[in-house]
Amino acid sequence: MAVTMTYVGLDVHARSVHAAAIDVRTGELRRARFGADSDEVIAWLEALPGPLRGCYEAGPTGFGLYRAAEAAGVAVEVIAPSKTPRASGDRIKSDRKDAELLARLLLAGQLKAVVVPPESFEAARHLARCREQVRGDLMRCRHRVSKLLLLHGRVYDGSAWTKTHRGWLEKQRFDQAATELAYLDPLSAVDGLVARKAALDERLSRLAFDGDWKETVARLRCFRGVDTLTAFVLALEIGDFARFQRPAQLSSWLGLVPSLDQSGESRRQGAITKTGSGYARRLLVEAAWQYMRSPGAGTVIAERRSGQPGHVIQIARRAERRLHRLDQRLRQRGKPSNVTTVAVARELACFLWAAATAD
Repeated sequence: MAVTMTYVGLDVHARSVHAAAIDVRTGELRRARFGADSDEVIAWLEALPGPLRGCYEAGPTGFGLYRAAEAAGVAVEVIAPSKTPRASGDRIKSDRKDAELLARLLLAGQLKAVVVPPESFEAARHLARCREQVRGDLMRCRHRVSKLLLLHGRVYDGSAWTKTHRGWLEKQRFDQAATELAYLDPLSAVDGLVARKAALDERLSRLAFDGDWKETVARLRCFRGVDTLTAFVLALEIGDFARFQRPAQLSSWLGLVPSLDQSGESRRQGAITKTGSGYARRLLVEAAWQYMRSPGAGTVIAERRSGQPGHVIQIARRAERRLHRLDQRLRQRGKPSNVTTVAVARELACFLWAAATAD
């Protein structure tokens, strides 16, 4: 294997790129600044003494520079910014210093690379996150409608946001014209967001079984609380389950493990770390609530399991029994509902890993 001769750190922004390169043979530090054109950066990297390794931190600029470098045959990694060591006493920050820091840490082997998804995965992930944004907007608009009604002492006696409730909302009138407009605006926004969410749900449901992820989605759907959209989003957010050697690594990546503060004889566990994908973590916690009920396969889940490998179905059934016992045991010990549900979600993630990676 060729020994790396040049280590490069890139501080990438929307309109500029600062670069710092360390020549291992001479110890020389080279600096450069570029505009937004990635071709200039790639040309500069290709002119450096090779073999070369470069890196930049993951951020809002995405993976365009990584893919351009990969196409040109230049080794560039995307680094997890949360894992980058930084001196607590360093109070001066600049793009030049950040680029040099990345180069030196890369040389020292102190950086953690992220997994760059294929373009098809990234595109589907954009669509799934768009649906999540619409869901959040819909929830906020519904809150605005209900809270405005509450300000005027109007409370609906029944299940909210059903057809009957929607008919009741249409009949609400106000004496002041300004209040009427303030009410109708979020109400019309709710209707539009409901239509947008339904369209995205339909498109995602079809896309879930039309891509490299379809086998993983079909396996994850064997589990209680994990239907098509949840399975699809988990497959997109996590990516290749096999990149985790053990299921505990997946639950740690998802931020479902307790934080730890240990020093000398003192050891204190705190709240979960909440690292990784918050979207995937929320879906797992929502799915974990389903394991309060006693195990038993209904017709819907039986249809989802139809045609799947027998060992995957056995994993799903074992998960039902174990997670239900865990839920009941923790509740009997007086654990808060949220703590119990997160504990179930953590083990559910491990079972999903087992099903996705099973041969």
